[in-house]
Amino acid sequence: MHQLSLETSRKEEFLNITGKIQALVRASGIRSGLAVIFCPHTTCGLTINEQADPDVRADILMALRKIVPDNLPYTHAEGNSPAHIKTSLVGSSLMVMIENGELLLGTWQGIFLCEFDGPRNRQVWVRLLESGKD
Repeated sequence: MHQLSLETSRKEEFLNITGKIQALVRASGIRSGLAVIFCPHTTCGLTINEQADPDVRADILMALRKIVPDNLPYTHAEGNSPAHIKTSLVGSSLMVMIENGELLLGTWQGIFLCEFDGPRNRQVWVRLLESGKD
């Protein structure tokens, strides 16, 4: 298993980690298989979405703020219930196929750490699984 240590700089942000995961795939020598990507935090998740236009990430964050506003009468004492809910909505794990030694992503797709309770130091765990002959 590989561990990525990442530092976020804002309360909410999408951090593009595609290059870091791709570097792990290339270094592994795996030509065909799966990358299992997991975020072991309850206020930070993972998603795959467009990496070309940063407005897409801003729009997703804006929509999540509308869906999960900060001013509801939450009972969680730490005051970060919206971050927990947003993380549940986006999820904490991904699986991406590996083909020809590369992550098999669409043209515009990237892998993002979704910070909802930052800034913080975060971990992402990656397990690379090699497949047999297809």
